Amino acid sequence: MHMMTRTGMAFAIACLAGVGAATAQNAPDPSGVWMRDDGNAKVRIASCGSDICATNEWIGDTSKGEEVGDKLVMSLEPATADTLEGTAYDPKRDRTYSMTLKVGQDGLVTRGCVLGGILCRDVTWTPAD
Repeated sequence: MHMMTRTGMAFAIACLAGVGAATAQNAPDPSGVWMRDDGNAKVRIASCGSDICATNEWIGDTSKGEEVGDKLVMSLEPATADTLEGTAYDPKRDRTYSMTLKVGQDGLVTRGCVLGGILCRDVTWTPAD
């Protein structure tokens, strides 16, 4: 069984929703620059075409294959007033993850899952300086 890499999770985190859904009235907006809870990645979340992308702007430790410019493309829909749900695609690894992204007052919490939701990981993101 292949476990999701920290990189994949960072993006499946993050990272990240259909533009129409993210900009819809009362939908949470994850746009901005975010630092991962382990301090090893900074990503920018923004619109990219009809989706939302999380793009690595800075990586501290590249030993696991994460690089500046890596992108996660997310197609998410509002689930609640503060949560988006859907999928995230990592083009570098050609993998799709199920994803939940919760927008809070002090940051984001992302949950990326593989294997039909059997293997999941939560990551907390705070606004980057």
